[in-house]
Amino acid sequence: MNTSMIRFILGSILKIEAVLLFLPVICAVIYHESEGFAFFITAFLCFIVGFILTLRKPKDHIFYLKEGCITTACSWIIMSLFGAVPFVITGEIPSYLDALFETVSGFTTTGASILNDVEALSHASLLWRAFTHWIGGMGVLVFLLAILPMSGGSNINLLRAESPGPSVGKLAPKMRTTATMLYLFYLALTFMEFVLLLIFGMPLFDSICTAFSTAGTGGFGIKNDSIGGYATSIQWVVTVFMILFGINFNAYFFIWVRDFKKAFKMEEVRAYLGIIGTAIVLITLNILHTCENLFQAVTESAFQVASIITTTGYSTVDFDQWPSFSKTILVILMFIGACAGSTGGGIKVGRIVIVMKAFAKEAFSYIHPKSIRHLSMDKNPVKHEVLRSVNVFFDTYIAIFIISLLLVAIEGQGMQTNLTAVIACFNNIGPGLEGVGPTQNLAFFSPLSKIVLMFDMLAGRLELFPMILLFHPTIWKEAFERRYHSKKVKK
Repeated sequence: MNTSMIRFILGSILKIEAVLLFLPVICAVIYHESEGFAFFITAFLCFIVGFILTLRKPKDHIFYLKEGCITTACSWIIMSLFGAVPFVITGEIPSYLDALFETVSGFTTTGASILNDVEALSHASLLWRAFTHWIGGMGVLVFLLAILPMSGGSNINLLRAESPGPSVGKLAPKMRTTATMLYLFYLALTFMEFVLLLIFGMPLFDSICTAFSTAGTGGFGIKNDSIGGYATSIQWVVTVFMILFGINFNAYFFIWVRDFKKAFKMEEVRAYLGIIGTAIVLITLNILHTCENLFQAVTESAFQVASIITTTGYSTVDFDQWPSFSKTILVILMFIGACAGSTGGGIKVGRIVIVMKAFAKEAFSYIHPKSIRHLSMDKNPVKHEVLRSVNVFFDTYIAIFIISLLLVAIEGQGMQTNLTAVIACFNNIGPGLEGVGPTQNLAFFSPLSKIVLMFDMLAGRLELFPMILLFHPTIWKEAFERRYHSKKVKK
C-alpha cells in the first residue's frame, strides 16, 4: 500500500482546512467576536501538522482503489478531529466528543445536532457549522483534485471513493478538469441560491449560511426553528434548490454542453423527480385537513419531501405531529435518498432503479423461462460488476444498519427514537421522529451511541466501504510490511 502518498494527501488536506478556517476568522473580525482567535489557533495547528506531513514528497504517485478508500476515510476523520477543536476552545461546546459529533455531522452533511440553543453560538461558529456542510457536500478530495496537479493516472480512485452512487466516471478526459467542472457547477448553484435568498428578503449572514447548508444538503440552521421563521417565498427558494442539489451533477454537464435531450432523459433524474412529485401529492392530501388552505399544505409537504429525500434535514413544521401515513412516506424517503453524483445521501435513486429493474427482469424470467433480457440504464447495458456492487452495497448496508441499531438500543431509548436516529445518521439526514424529531436534538445519547452514530454518518457519506476498510487487518498488515521493507532497504 502506498502509505507515502496517503500521508502526503492527508497533509495537503490539513493545509486546505487551515485556509478554509480563515473564513470564520474573517467573520469574527467583522462581528468583533473573540471566538475568531480559536479558529485562528486551529488553522495554525492544521497548517503545522499539514506542513510536516508534506515535507517529503512521495516518489510513487500510483495508488489503487484501496488506497483511495483509505485516504478518503482518513481525510474525513482527520478533518473532523481538527474541525471540532474551535468549538472546545471557545467553550461553546465544552465536551470534545460532542464537538466532534457536531463537526462530523457537519462535514458528512448530516445536520444532526447536540445543541439545545443554536442561536447562542457566535456568528463565527454558526458560519463554520454551515461551511462544513458546503465543504463536505461536494467533497474535499474533489476540491484537492481540482486545485492540485496530481500525476499517476489513478486519481479516479479518489473520486470513486468519495463520490456517492453506484458508478462514477469522468465528465472530461482529465480528472482535474472533471473535478473543476463539478466545483464550478456547485459554486454556480450556491451563488444563485444566495442571490435569490437576498432578493426575497433574507438577511446577508442568514443567506450565506443557508446557501452553504442547502448546497451541501446538510441542514444546519442558524435559528432554533430551522427555516420555519422565514417567509413562504424564502421557503420555496430553499425547496427548489434542495431538489436541484439532489440531482445527478452529470445532468448539469449535459445542460452545459447543450445536450438537453440527454440531460432530461436520464432515468435516475426522472425517477427522482417522479418520487418527489408523488410524495408531495400524497402528503398534501393527507395533511390538508390540518392546514388553513391548499397552498399551505403544498408548501409544507413540498418543503419536507425535498428536505428528507435530498437528506438536507431542514424543517418548517414539526412533521413528527403529522398523520402516520405522511410520516411513513418520509421514513421511506429517508432510505431512498437523492441521486448518485449529487450532494445528497441515502441509498440513492440510481441503486433503487437498478434493483427494481433487476426484480422486473427476474420476475419476467419466471414467466418466460426461455427469454433473454438485458438490464439497461439510459439505454446503456448495466455491467455485471455494477449490479454486483449494488447487491453487495445493499447487503452491507443492512448489516451495518442492524448492528448500529442494536448498539444504540443498549441504552434503552424508545424504539422509534433509536430506529429513526440510526436511519437519520446513516442516511445523512439529521432529524428523525419522536425523541430525535425536528424540534429535538441528539444530546441525550450516551458516548457509545454517539460514537456509533458518528461512524454511521461517515459510512453513509462515504458509501460504506472506505470506512469498513479501515478495520480490515490486511490493509494495516500491508502498510506495516511496506514500511518495514523500506527501512530494511535503507539499512
